[in-house]
Amino acid sequence: MTQNSKSTNSLSATKRALLALQEMQAKLEATESAKTEPIAIVGLGCRLPGGANDPESFWELLSNGVDAITDIPSERWDIDQFYDSEPNSSGKMYVRKGGFIDQVDQFDPQFFGISPREAVSMDPQQRLLLEVSWEALEHAGQPLDKLMGSKTGVFVGIMNLDYFQRATEPQVVDAHTATGNAFSVTSGRLSYILGLQGPSVAIDTACSSSLVAVHLACQSLRSKECNLALAAGVNLILSPEVMINECRAKMLAPDGRCKTFDEAANGFARGEGCGVVVLKRLSDAIANGDNILALIRGSAVNQDGRSSGLTVPNGPAQQAVIRAALANGKVEPGEVSYIEAHGTGTSLGDPIELRALGAVLGKGRTPDQKLMVGSVKTNMGHLESAAGMAGLIKLVLSLQHQQIPPHLHLNNPNPYIPWAELPIEIPTELTPWHCDHGSRIAGLSSFGFSGTNAHIVVEEAPVAEPLQLEVERPQHLLTLSAKSEDALLALASRFEDYLKVHSQANLADICFTANTGRNTFTQRLAVVAQSGQELSEQLAAFRTGVETAGVFTGDLEDKQRPKIAFMFTGQGSQSVGMARELYETQPTFRQALDRCDAILRPYLEQPLLSVLYPAEGETSPLDQTAYTQPALFALEYALYELWRSWGIQPDGVIGHSVGEYVAACVAGV
Repeated sequence: MTQNSKSTNSLSATKRALLALQEMQAKLEATESAKTEPIAIVGLGCRLPGGANDPESFWELLSNGVDAITDIPSERWDIDQFYDSEPNSSGKMYVRKGGFIDQVDQFDPQFFGISPREAVSMDPQQRLLLEVSWEALEHAGQPLDKLMGSKTGVFVGIMNLDYFQRATEPQVVDAHTATGNAFSVTSGRLSYILGLQGPSVAIDTACSSSLVAVHLACQSLRSKECNLALAAGVNLILSPEVMINECRAKMLAPDGRCKTFDEAANGFARGEGCGVVVLKRLSDAIANGDNILALIRGSAVNQDGRSSGLTVPNGPAQQAVIRAALANGKVEPGEVSYIEAHGTGTSLGDPIELRALGAVLGKGRTPDQKLMVGSVKTNMGHLESAAGMAGLIKLVLSLQHQQIPPHLHLNNPNPYIPWAELPIEIPTELTPWHCDHGSRIAGLSSFGFSGTNAHIVVEEAPVAEPLQLEVERPQHLLTLSAKSEDALLALASRFEDYLKVHSQANLADICFTANTGRNTFTQRLAVVAQSGQELSEQLAAFRTGVETAGVFTGDLEDKQRPKIAFMFTGQGSQSVGMARELYETQPTFRQALDRCDAILRPYLEQPLLSVLYPAEGETSPLDQTAYTQPALFALEYALYELWRSWGIQPDGVIGHSVGEYVAACVAGV
């Protein structure tokens, strides 16, 4: 029996009951706290209209107020065959424009271990999700080989079946048609290829699908059903049938643009794309040293229920879901300074949404505390099942840059919106996101025409203290790898371009992330540089085929790791000051050498470190055998620990003289 048990038994029954109640209360509080723990966004990936193929280009599009709406690509269908400006024409559409991405037919199946034959039967939405998820995990600095067998969840919003309509024509059906087009396999294939063993779910709630996916991912993380989660939305427009249907229902704007909150709002524009966010519990992200981009404070999902129409927006339900998300995140309405609205640009939906926002978030605001509201749909249309993801990534980027991008196509405010009664402002130019107290907090809404509504509350990332290196390294090593020479050249070119634009970026951080946060492939490049400018120049030399010092390439054809042997030298190789630079710059090496120094203190007349690294003007007895042998052992053991910390383990060891003892130690003899 423990001392604590004896002490508890000596208490009166009343005191024991009180103690039990206190313990139960503490457990309940811990459980309740876990239910509302903020979720960290640690990685982003996107493929969006306007060439926004990564977060950086997406921000450039947003901050410059780019209208990414274009003509329907000719490779999708013959628009002239299906176009008619008359809205009631059977089998026709009155729209010629939308928000489209490029090269949806391009895919490298073998990169993901998929046969070309199977890839033909795969919905391009599945293919796109694989690519963007890979990019999001790389953006998070998460090596994919470390995820194999992990409790990582996958939550994907998806709703359209355009490819299925083509793939199920009797003459083209094959053995891969079902798995290539089932929504369940969209998430399941990603889990299968990456070896993820957490929940894997495809969600279809129409326009709110991807935000519902985020909500479910947050719940799964908080319940510890998974430790890492990918939340995604994907949507591609591949055939004319849905467009024809929506034209017959008068849903679409004839000019192909969402004119959200404007008096000319007359429907939405269709858009396509894919967005992925990588999520972790905040406590885990901090413990792992992840780059936290933003926090999800709270989320909620509800349903319109019986209302004035199946697809008609329900104002009270919208208010309820926003209140629930605020309560889930323990956020007061007055703390929210920006809302990324659902904002489809319909004459009925826009006034309902702004009234709901005003009812929940408008109370108590002073004239100088107006709620800013905007919608990414004015840039690229309504991405349907991926719409929430486009809005979320926009929010994260806006918080990082502390700026709110311009809301487009607002020329004359909608007269059916009671602007004078609402403390709301629509930014029509790039606007500084000021915060006089606390931190920047925003909300994001998605309302599905299924009646399912979602809202999440997002906060800017906590301020991270910059890491101060004890000693600046004089040299930095960047390693890159790819599956082909062309891919390696393209990757090196992207790093080169990044360094040109971000000349003041922390080179140590860049190299660390590239070296430890990426999978390794057969085509390899290593570059040693002292500065970002030198690294950029060396990458340019590699790209142009110019031989340059400090640039090394290799082709690891064999998938098997080459066998490695460590050889440890004997007496005669010592020198005063040996490995001083490693001792000053490498913590692992320094800790191992310090440990040896402490162990040897009782046995040496002079401390080992003072023998290796004497003060200026002092002599060292390093060449005396009594010091030479322990110094070589300590140094070689510290070198082994350093290599081991870098993930390099020997398959065999050999030593000479005192080096035999190091080899025996490393081998565990």
